[in-house]
Amino acid sequence: MKKQKIYGGLFDPISKKKRIEELESEINNPNFWNDKSHSEEVLNEINSLKYKIGGIEKIKKDIESNLEIAELIKTSNDLEMLELISNDLKDIESKLNSVELELLLNGPYDKSDCILEIHPGAGGTESCDWASMLYRMYNRWCEKNNKKVELLDYQDGEEAGIKSVSFIVHGLNSYGYLKNEKGVHRLIRISPFDSNKRRHTSFASVDITPLYNNQDIDIEIKDSDIRIDTFCASGHGGQGVNTTPSAVRITHFPSKIVVTCQNERSQIRNKETCMTVLKNKLYNLELERREKELKNIKGENTEINFGSQIRTYTMCPYTLVKDHRTLFESANVEKILDGDLNEFIYENLKLGVR
Repeated sequence: MKKQKIYGGLFDPISKKKRIEELESEINNPNFWNDKSHSEEVLNEINSLKYKIGGIEKIKKDIESNLEIAELIKTSNDLEMLELISNDLKDIESKLNSVELELLLNGPYDKSDCILEIHPGAGGTESCDWASMLYRMYNRWCEKNNKKVELLDYQDGEEAGIKSVSFIVHGLNSYGYLKNEKGVHRLIRISPFDSNKRRHTSFASVDITPLYNNQDIDIEIKDSDIRIDTFCASGHGGQGVNTTPSAVRITHFPSKIVVTCQNERSQIRNKETCMTVLKNKLYNLELERREKELKNIKGENTEINFGSQIRTYTMCPYTLVKDHRTLFESANVEKILDGDLNEFIYENLKLGVR
């Protein structure tokens, strides 16, 4: 009798199938759909598990098929078949990397949406422009990976670029994919703002926070602890979005956290979003104090200047993007800035399990 293949570690479809059965039995509960938030979580988990299992089983079939062909080549010496296997091996390797990436996303908040913020650092106008380039890079990554972006706040720079931007990334595993993007990003290039065409170094910081489930957040915000300001929203390039004071800024005095939202035309909706983001940030701080999860959730706070960067993007005198944590690098800067970040994301996730 043929023995059943036993998988271990990250590639363990047996336990995942058992988990799917548990979740599907939960769906059959008559009260399942009463809690929309929980039902969405369950459905997302089922879809994620089925995707992982499907990917593993497809790779397994491809490998078995190629092993059979390899046995035939031993006797036939067919060069065309050999080339076919060679091409398939590259495809299988790519699929393995993709599935492993999904399986590495097993942190407590990895499946969550996330809030991403970008702030320019040392470098003035150069850094404001660099911040806008990073904003475009993450938008392009979201487009390529079926993630939805919900803009919360966008502040133009005085001369060029952006002063700050914050947005929510919606989609399964958004926080898991992007959590290691938190930190200082450095750009080296010939400045488009320097008439003498000198080389400049610019810095910008990226902050990532998981968007927690509202049911998990038990945070009370006193009216006396906050100040709510309203103002007219403005769009990219100073274009007017609304002539009424619909944008909302909430300042939380005890934590000194400031949250701004101007995405909606409704002041009430913007206020609700601001409060949601504020509660997320306060809950995150509470987790840090209570469970000492600073490194796992928020990372270490660093100054936005030389020596603190997690990644350097060099455009002159040569082209190279280098991650200083994994030492992974790519010479195709334009491709990376166009949102092709998955290799860097994959290497950082692997680093977490080494």
